[in-house]
Amino acid sequence: MRLYKFITDWILIFAILGGIAGYFAYTSIPALDGTHQTALEIVQTVQPLLIFGMLFLTFCKVNLNELRLRRYHWWLLLFQVGIYLALGALTLIIPHGSARIVTEGAMICFICPTATAGAVIVKKLGGSAINIATYTILINLAVSLVIPATIPLVHPNPQMSMWNASVLILGKVFPLLLFPLLSAYLLRQFLPRFHHYVQQYGHLSFQLWVVALALATAVTTRYIVHSDVSVSTDLWLVAVSLVACLLQFYIGRRIGAIYGDKITAGQSLGQKNTVLAIWMGYTFFTPITSVAGGFYSIWHNVINSWQLYNHKKKSAECDKHARLEHAPAHLN
Repeated sequence: MRLYKFITDWILIFAILGGIAGYFAYTSIPALDGTHQTALEIVQTVQPLLIFGMLFLTFCKVNLNELRLRRYHWWLLLFQVGIYLALGALTLIIPHGSARIVTEGAMICFICPTATAGAVIVKKLGGSAINIATYTILINLAVSLVIPATIPLVHPNPQMSMWNASVLILGKVFPLLLFPLLSAYLLRQFLPRFHHYVQQYGHLSFQLWVVALALATAVTTRYIVHSDVSVSTDLWLVAVSLVACLLQFYIGRRIGAIYGDKITAGQSLGQKNTVLAIWMGYTFFTPITSVAGGFYSIWHNVINSWQLYNHKKKSAECDKHARLEHAPAHLN
């Protein structure tokens, strides 16, 4: 039982390690050499479907009538989009090379939407699941518009105009981020019985996340192996993902503290849908930038585990103190 609990507590880390090991195991089999490109194309097709399914099942659990925008949501959004745009402007004056790649990695870490599993962690820490669900939808809406508007500037395509490039990217991002929400809403409105049936399988969104993360890590590993960038660039991507993670948890909690909801605000800004970050990295940016998304997944899971441990420890101490206070006088 202890082994099972250990695996389930760290399942996302195991998914990352499994993706890395799976890639090297697959490429070490000579008989499969001719299937590598086909396998990559299959993964790149399946990955958006997994993200869609993950978001759809999550949004099916959300009642839009219960959602309420809080003032701090706008400050969190301003911070995320503002830092992303500032970094994007910086890339326009940085020549192509390691510095630009690292800056792009930072852009991914800041603009990535909140993790769909964020509500689970927030509830365990004593925050508001409704408030983080509201921000998850808000940041998904923002990302679906900001990414198509800015990527053609950061990565111009010489074969098409900026407008055509934006429309092409919009066609990839908008359905992936917003169709799950729209589908879940329409299902609740017009097929309530089927919606109730789907809700019973909402827990599968986490399993889809695990599979998607393993596949995304395998693809990231491939780009690292085949990349011609220096080891120092990879290390800088690792470092920038750590800084971005710590900064967003810190800023989120500081903003939330002003409005009496620091736990929810911290998780809203710090806990990311890293599968989407990795996908955005190798789809729209320089592919090696997906390394930043992969390591962000490690950092935010380590922080979450530390937070949960401290929360359980403090709760146990409070319970013990309460029992002593209410114990009969002769037992004190």
